[in-house]
Formats: sequence, structure tokens, C-alpha cells
Amino acid sequence: MATPLSSASDSSTSDSALRRDTPPDAIEQVSSCFHCGLDVPPGSDYALQIDGQARELCCPGCLAVAQTIIDSGLDGYYRHRSGTPGGADIAGRALPDVLTQELALYDLPSMQQAFVSTLDDGSREASLVIEGITCAACTWLLEHHLQRQPGVQRVSVNLSNHRMRLCWDTASTSLSLLLGQIYRIGYQGHPYHPDKEEQLLEREKKRAIRRLGVAGVGMMQVMMYAIALYAGALQDMEPQFVSFIRWASLIVASPVALYAALPFYQAALRDLRSRHLSMDVPVSIAVLGAYCASVWATLTRSGEVYFDSVTMFTFFLLIGRYLEMQARHRTGRAGNALLNLLPNSALRLVDGEELLVPASELRVGDRVLVKPGQSLPADGIIRRGHSSIDESALTGEYLPIRHGEGDAVVGGTLNVENPIELEISQVGGDTQLSAIVRLLDRAQSEKPASARLADRISSYFVAAVLLTASLVGLIWWQLDPANAFWITLAVLVVTCPCALSLATPTALTTATGTLRQHGLLITRGHVLENLARASHIVFDKTGTLTQGNLSLHSVTCLGARRDQALRLAAALEAHSEHPIAKAFHPFIDKPAETLESHLGLGLEGRVDGTPYRIGTADFAAALCPHAPRPTLPDNQSQWLLLCSTEGPLAWFGLDDQLRPQALECIRSLQALGLQVEMLSGDSSPAVQHVSQSLGIDRVHGGMSPENKLAHINALQRDGAQVVMVGDGINDIPVLAGAQTSIAMGSATDLAKTCADAVLMSGDLNRLVDGILLARKTRSIIRQNLGWALLYNLLALPLAASGLVAPYMAAIGMSASSLVVVGNALRLSRRVRRPNTKLKAES
Repeated sequence: MATPLSSASDSSTSDSALRRDTPPDAIEQVSSCFHCGLDVPPGSDYALQIDGQARELCCPGCLAVAQTIIDSGLDGYYRHRSGTPGGADIAGRALPDVLTQELALYDLPSMQQAFVSTLDDGSREASLVIEGITCAACTWLLEHHLQRQPGVQRVSVNLSNHRMRLCWDTASTSLSLLLGQIYRIGYQGHPYHPDKEEQLLEREKKRAIRRLGVAGVGMMQVMMYAIALYAGALQDMEPQFVSFIRWASLIVASPVALYAALPFYQAALRDLRSRHLSMDVPVSIAVLGAYCASVWATLTRSGEVYFDSVTMFTFFLLIGRYLEMQARHRTGRAGNALLNLLPNSALRLVDGEELLVPASELRVGDRVLVKPGQSLPADGIIRRGHSSIDESALTGEYLPIRHGEGDAVVGGTLNVENPIELEISQVGGDTQLSAIVRLLDRAQSEKPASARLADRISSYFVAAVLLTASLVGLIWWQLDPANAFWITLAVLVVTCPCALSLATPTALTTATGTLRQHGLLITRGHVLENLARASHIVFDKTGTLTQGNLSLHSVTCLGARRDQALRLAAALEAHSEHPIAKAFHPFIDKPAETLESHLGLGLEGRVDGTPYRIGTADFAAALCPHAPRPTLPDNQSQWLLLCSTEGPLAWFGLDDQLRPQALECIRSLQALGLQVEMLSGDSSPAVQHVSQSLGIDRVHGGMSPENKLAHINALQRDGAQVVMVGDGINDIPVLAGAQTSIAMGSATDLAKTCADAVLMSGDLNRLVDGILLARKTRSIIRQNLGWALLYNLLALPLAASGLVAPYMAAIGMSASSLVVVGNALRLSRRVRRPNTKLKAES
């Protein structure tokens, strides 16, 4: 791909891209983009060699698309398209025949099944990746242009991951026409492909690490030089040594200012073009201004140098951007891994023969054979056979569910016991797995109200900073032109939000490290802030409040001693890998001589020549039809009955045990004023039993992923600050939708990837520690912000009046930063829980 001439890209420049030293008369003088027809912004240097001539382009997106067209051998597109590049009707241009035929392939059902889903009203929704997006203005253009097209119902573009969700009416338009409209305005849309996106994410990560490394090394070295200069100023260092240190600082700081800080300049330029002010604008002005002033001072041997401020500020900002990027990458990879639950191949039945085919070739109505231990390749209906299906990957519940002929099953789940013949009912984007991925994307794309408010306020703050600096510069230009630049620079340095930018991150980083040492891993910077404001904490049941493993909690003897009953039951369960059987494995003496499994009912076998049955009451009691039927001990547990031909021997009560700290944790959270709720996919009486045992009043059982997300959204619309704690894949959408999400350390990898924090130790009391430390962190942050604002309010008038030199402003800014960091270090000690509720830990 060609490199834009106006940026220092990390990739090498294509041979077809023009260089900066191209003579001005070699470039075709046009006022519109050769590719899309939009006006070329003043000062734009994007150009490409097309048909032997230099063509001007308006943005990197058009450059990338044009380069792709040339590299694909489709350069005839520009020769045969109708209309001129400067035409007013952008949507009226004809695409080249080759490109039109290629896009028409996406109208085929076989192509759409992987990324297009059919909605309830019959419309279609596609998940696309858009190449060429550089800023918010690009997403605005895409959304508004497509929204005007006939048949388009909804379109949204996520700027963070460049994904588009496009919904259209098939009776009014087609996907190929809409993709053509995307091409016509200078972008390229293609189906979302996890592998390709993974490569793009990895490339972005490497670039960020390189910039962060350059800034870190440069900062450490320049700070050493700065200490020598500050000490020399107090001890009258000889001029030649001062000059030498300045030149050394210039050499080391230049890669930081010109390469590592480049993303800030690019973002500031994009914001200015889209008429939106962000913190990147004053940051870029301060960094470039301080760097240029320092270079001038070094060349002329006059004034002060601020290379230390440039490198330090750049390094700290890049750390924040890197953490933000990592969070975005984690959410992107979560959807990729979720789709990987589906197998790559399937056994399709054709005229009674088994044919191994790629799962992507399956169609609705196909019959497939799924053997024990294999995953279901798509959603379908069982037409022959019966088996237990392990749905824990989707529901988070550990017990396999019995399914027979006519039952609907979900792709990505695991067949446990017997082979089944499946008729495919949904494929590609219509499967339940794809629906969960769409829920995840939707939850991630919805920005909280607090974030939208912060975006609006930041623009006014930045505008005030720039206006103040401009006003000061204008006044001093009239009073004292010789010192106007230095005074204006001092104002910019004073208002440069270094202490303000450190106030929150340093406190969060210190608190995060403290919690990590005690078993609560924070993966995103907003967690502690949200924990401090939390009003509701919502728990999943299985694997969160409970341990997620069945255990034997009671034995009710009827016709045998306890040890004898346990020995017989363990003998029957010895060869089974069912979760129920694992509860008896510790009591195995010797296995049964013969064994027969009855799906969904229980086991029958002989021990020492005597037949026994264990399982449901009806199944086991059928072995002794003349004996009296025993009464079920209670309705709160899962009970198994052991019988011989003589009569019932014992009841075995199985239950998923509560975590040891669950009751203590719930009481502590309620004492802190939080509303505790429980959501579970389980609909058994165990849900009410767990809630009553823990004192949780608000309980919802039998909840699907959609219901859980809707419930969380309803709470948030009512103003609740929700913390969600879960562990299953079914919790992924709600984990992404809540303001703060916490996954258990034993959770699935996908749940931990989507969560904002992971409870690595499994000790629920760490949640209480997290909330207590979060509230202390909020107090520290307020103190830091108060100090930073007080410093700015005191220093700004002094700098504006010319009483503070730039070097004094830089020293003051550094001192202010040290105060902020020192205050944040007080969070290195974990807050003790109140003695009235919890015992203090040593």
C-alpha cells in the first residue's frame, strides 16, 4: 500500500507513490479528489501515480483504496467510469465491470451466510469491516451517505474497531449496491473476518510498542541531561558544557517529538478538520511548541530548553493510549474466539453415506451426523437418536441437558453420550452464536452517558485553554514583542494538563497494583472509578456464588448403612464421567461388575452379583415394584435414589455448594449500601435456595443472554451504576453492557477477556476490598485534581503577567506532578474491611 506523503508512516513507501521532492508542475492541478470527487483540503499532500500521471487525493482512505485498485489490476476503473471526479453527484458514478461483478458475489446466499443474519421482520443485517477510516468525520460521512440510500434501515459505524452494522430491506436494495456506495465515497467494505482483523490488531500493537519504547528510552536519557542543566544553572556551569548538553538533549528528544508523538499530531489534525476540539489539540501545540522553542534556543544559544517536559509528557500520554488500545483489542478478540466454538468440518449425510465437508458449506435442511465428543456445527433439530448435550459453553451451566428427537439444539455445544442425526435449521449469521456476537458488538458500541458528557465538556475546556494562550500572546505582542513568544509558551506549559493527566492514572495504577497483589486483577482503567460509584452489584449463580461443581451434601439411609450405601453408589458410578458421578468418585472401592446406562434416568448394574439401580425415583423404584415408595426428603436439592430388588436403600442429596466467602461477601456489600441482585440461566429450585441462603431479595432465574443484557440496560436507564460478576460465555454480552464487569478466576477465557476485572483468587471478599479501595481512590483522585487545579489557578496569572519564566513553569509543573504521584502512592496499602462486619486480615 502506498504511504501518504504528509505522514511518517511505519510502512515503506510504494514505488507508485510520489515523493515530496516531486516538482510542483508534475502534479495535476485539480481542486477535487481524483478518486471520490470531494474537495482536497488545503495543504494535503496525498498523491498517486495513475495512468502515468500524478493524481491528487483528499485523504489516506482514498489513497489506500486507489492503491488497492491499482495493485489489483483494476486501473481501468478510472478510465471507464462515467462522470468526472469533480462531479457533484457522487453516488451517480458507475463502478468498473470487474469490480461490479466482484461485489455482486456478495448477493449470493452462500457468501452471505457467514456474516449476514435475517431479522424478525425479514430484513438483513451485515457485519462489515471498513478500511480507510481515519477519524470521526469518516464515520459521519459513511453513516449519513448510506442512510440516504433507498432500502437502508439502519447503519452504524464503530470508530474504535472500524466495524459497520448495516441493516437493509432486501426488496428495495441489495448488499452489492450498498457496498458499491461505500466504494464511491472512497472507502472499502468487506465481510468481517477474524483472522484478517487479528493481523491488523497485531500490526497496530507493534507500532504502539515501538513508539512507547522510543518515548521511554528518550525520557530517561533526557531527564538525566535535565538534572545536569538544572544543577549547572545553580553552580554557573561553563557555556560549552551547557551547549553540549542541550545538543545531546536535542538529538535524543527529536525521535520522541517527531516519531513517538506523531499520533497526537495526526489526531489533532483530524479533530481540527472535523471541527471538533479534543485534548490532542493543546497537547500537540504544547509538545510541538516546547520542542520547536527548545530547538531554537539550542541553535541560537539563548532562552531555555524544555526537552525533558516534551519527552516526559509524551511518554505518560502514550502509556494511557496503549492501555486504551489493549482494552479495545481484547473486546475485538472476544468475538473472534466466540465464533471459533463452531467446528471447521461436519459429517453430512448424503444418500445414507457419511461425507466430510467444511462446516461453511452446510445449508438449511442438510442432515449431519454428530458423534459423541464432537461439537454441533450449526443450529438444528434432532431427527434421529437421543443424547446429552453439554451447553456449558453457552449457558454457563455445568450439567449436560438431555435432548431427543424433535428437540432444537445450538451450534457450538458438545454432544456427550450418543450419536445423533441433526437437521440444520440455521447457519452462518443466523445462529445463536452469531446472535451473541452481535449482542457483544452492540453492548460495546453504546457509549455511556457519562462518557458523552465528558466529550462535550472537554471541547469547551480545550477551547478555553487555547483562547487564554492566544489572548495572552496577543496582548504581549503589543506590549513587548521580544518576550511575547516566551510568555505565551510559559502559559501553555502552565496550562499543559500534565498534573491533571497524572491525577487519575497514577492513582488508578497504584490501586490496581495493590488489588492485583491481593487477587483482584483490574484490566481497564475505569473500573475503580465505577466501583466507587456503584449502586448495584449483580451476580451470576453457577460458578460465581457457587463453586460450579456438584458435591454430595447428605445421605438419607432407608435400608442400608451409610458406608454401605456410599460403597454401592460409588461402584455404579465408577466408570461414568457425568458431573453427577464425580461426586461419588472419592468413595469408590471397586467398580460394578456389569453396568448399563439409561439416558436421563440413571445407572443399573451388579455389585457382588446383586442388581442395583441409582437415579431418578421412578427409575430406581422400578427395580422393586412391590416395596413402598419413599418420600422425597425436600425440594431444594437434586436427589438420587439407590434401590435393590429388596427395596429402597438410600437417598443421596447433591448440590452445588456455595463459595465459602459468599455469605460474608453479600452481607458486607449490603452493609456498604449496594443493592445486590442475582441473575441465572438456571430455572431449578436451586436458584431460590441459593438466594434465601445468602439473603438476596432480587432474584431472576431462567435468564437468557438477551434477558440478562436487557435487565442490565433497564437498571442503567434508571440511573443505576451496575457491577456485573459472572463466569460463563452466556455472561459475555451482559459483562460488556454493564458499566463494570468482573469475571471469576475459574471463568471461561472469553468471559475473562470481556471482563473489566478478574477475581483471580476466587475469594469473593476481594470484591469488598475492591469497592473500599475504589472509594479511597476516588478521594485521592479528588485531592490530586484539586491540587492540580489550584496550581494552575495560581500559576496561570503569574505566567500571563510575565512573572514566571518558561523554565520556572516547567519546574513547577514537574513539582506539581511529583506531589500528585506521592499522594497516589498512599493507595499502595489495601483498605481494611470494617471490623463490625468483617475480621481484619493480617
